[in-house]
Amino acid sequence: MTPVTDTMTARETLQMWIDEGAPDAAAIDAFIEQNSFPIVEPGSVTYVFHGQADGVNLRHFVFGLPSTQPLHRVPHSDLWYLTLDLPDCSRMEYKFELLFHGQGKWIEDPLNPNRALDPFGANSVLQSYGYEHPDWTRHDPEAREGTIEELRFRSRSLHHDYPVSLYKPARFRRTRRYPLLIVMDGGDYLHFSKMKTVLDNLIHRLEVSEMIVAFTHPRDRLNEYAAMPEHDRFLAEELTPRLESRYPLIGTREGRGLMGASFGALASFSTALRYPDMFGGLLLQSGSFAFTDIGEQQRGPAFEPVVEFVNRYRAKPVPMAEKVFVSCGMYESLIYENRSMVPLLQSTDMDVRYVESRDGHNWENWRDRMRDGLSFLFPGPLWMVYE
Repeated sequence: MTPVTDTMTARETLQMWIDEGAPDAAAIDAFIEQNSFPIVEPGSVTYVFHGQADGVNLRHFVFGLPSTQPLHRVPHSDLWYLTLDLPDCSRMEYKFELLFHGQGKWIEDPLNPNRALDPFGANSVLQSYGYEHPDWTRHDPEAREGTIEELRFRSRSLHHDYPVSLYKPARFRRTRRYPLLIVMDGGDYLHFSKMKTVLDNLIHRLEVSEMIVAFTHPRDRLNEYAAMPEHDRFLAEELTPRLESRYPLIGTREGRGLMGASFGALASFSTALRYPDMFGGLLLQSGSFAFTDIGEQQRGPAFEPVVEFVNRYRAKPVPMAEKVFVSCGMYESLIYENRSMVPLLQSTDMDVRYVESRDGHNWENWRDRMRDGLSFLFPGPLWMVYE
């Protein structure tokens, strides 16, 4: 067998073993020790698993590709691999499925230290060639930290208590007036998208104006966020006035915004549509804008009120804010719906900005788009000088 040399890439070493036969255990151990996985190269990625199994599958979350793709075994070894073409600057979450006696077990990639958390657990993360983790999402010791105050409001519309985590900027003063941003799924944005860190950093860098942010925590998310009038009423007629009576907020349409992802984006959209004079900015990420212009919806019963609501808007689009920021991942199933909504929003003469990413339906995708969205809706002194 041809010996491994220092000049050989990981892919070249793997290909040599595939062509010439099984390496010994020491060679495989050295290969694992000396390389990072998955193997990332311009335009492609190679997944590698080392261990005993009857079979190994890649289980990923890229809409449009087979969700299960088998890894191949290097002959007479316990090393498995799969090479895929993947555009540069992509980010993808995945797991391995190990097969034993016809039964599958999903695991995170043991060779990949990169993890992403979500409400259902954790996934391994592939960062393809050219992807850069935004530095403004990491803790900056020079950025002064804002504070979080836990509040609870009794909602007449929803007939239950509604918890809110309120962010105040580091230099909060009662003598100033601040914009208000209300964020759906606030706990998930704080935990999985590190939004407090993002706010601290972007405010410190003068890219986003100092603001007060109300992170809401829904009790019955799928119902409350499905364009429910009672939830919209709570945000506009109960929560916003109470916050404005308690904190030094600007208190005008231009100084208020709504933000959410998936069903949370739909809730933001429906609230602004029912209260068009209330909120000046919308930040909508991977919105669940399901509709039936060209066929029946296939997303299940939870989407039935959503479809009815979105169909009505598509039939008669009207403005409901001054600025609308929309983002969506190319690798998620909602990309078609979000793309189709943008020209409708633009037709109403609202100021609309749309951003796509090579990513999926997940909290780190939404995290990575926050700088663009927040600085568009509430620009800090830096953008006001240079734009």
